[in-house]
Amino acid sequence: MSKLLLQTLVLLLFIGCASSKKAKFDDYTFETKKEKDNYIASYDNALKLWDVPYEEENIKTRYGTAHIIMTGPKNGKKLVLLHGMDASSTMWYPNIKALAKNHRIYAIDFLMEPNKSTLTSNALSKEEIVIWYNDIFNYYKLKNFDIVAASRGGWIATLLAIQKNNSINKIVLLSPAQTFEYIDKVGKTSSALFLKLFPSEKKFKKTLKIFSTHPEKINSIYRRQFYLANKYSKSNASMLQMQPFSDDELKSIGNPVLVLIGDQDVINSEKSIERAQEFLVKGKTKIIKDAGHFLTIDQTKEVNEAMLSFLE
Repeated sequence: MSKLLLQTLVLLLFIGCASSKKAKFDDYTFETKKEKDNYIASYDNALKLWDVPYEEENIKTRYGTAHIIMTGPKNGKKLVLLHGMDASSTMWYPNIKALAKNHRIYAIDFLMEPNKSTLTSNALSKEEIVIWYNDIFNYYKLKNFDIVAASRGGWIATLLAIQKNNSINKIVLLSPAQTFEYIDKVGKTSSALFLKLFPSEKKFKKTLKIFSTHPEKINSIYRRQFYLANKYSKSNASMLQMQPFSDDELKSIGNPVLVLIGDQDVINSEKSIERAQEFLVKGKTKIIKDAGHFLTIDQTKEVNEAMLSFLE
């Protein structure tokens, strides 16, 4: 079986998982109010791990409510954070203190996942995703801002960067998913699929060990929130949109881009580094040793230093 075919089957299984849930509650992600309340309580607990002063704001958009967390000096360089799939903006707890020292942070919860943003329309197309983020950028009057984006967030950041006349300056991509290549180790990542289909704490622990070289570093409070996100998530229908970008699309990105990938990442291989080096006009790449897909947790200090050196 070819890798592309296997990849397609995995994605179709994800779709089946997403579409098999029948809505019992008027919410794109959650089936019941109890589910949502449980998740939001865990989100609030995990957000306390940021350990910096922050503000939360909900803004109305044409597709629903966007939840944004802001921190850092108001006169600092503007920096947007785009989290990984089902990870929510709380995932930045190992990095936020370093990033917010000299930057004004805008951490945006992606609309089609468990978090505090709420979708009130049908699932968004790629074009609508771009519109939604630009609505948020315009609301905050963000111009010439930087982006740090992880996993699925990295794919979204790249999607935004290939748009003409975007307002982005520098971009940091942390193990971007489906951006330079299809999932590298489909067999290993199937554990995440079965976690979605049949959620359990046992499968969750196994998945963390596959995606992280140091799962013991994951804070137990955040671990609980992330488990609930995986348990309740119906967001994976949008994965079919996540095709790797073409050579020409990557060449069209004129922004300075830093790509950081763990040496044991199950999502990316050396092919991602090679394509980034070949086609990103102002691209820089670095492999983080002893790190998996969750490199911001596996090697926090090295990743923080690499990001700040590039941004500043």
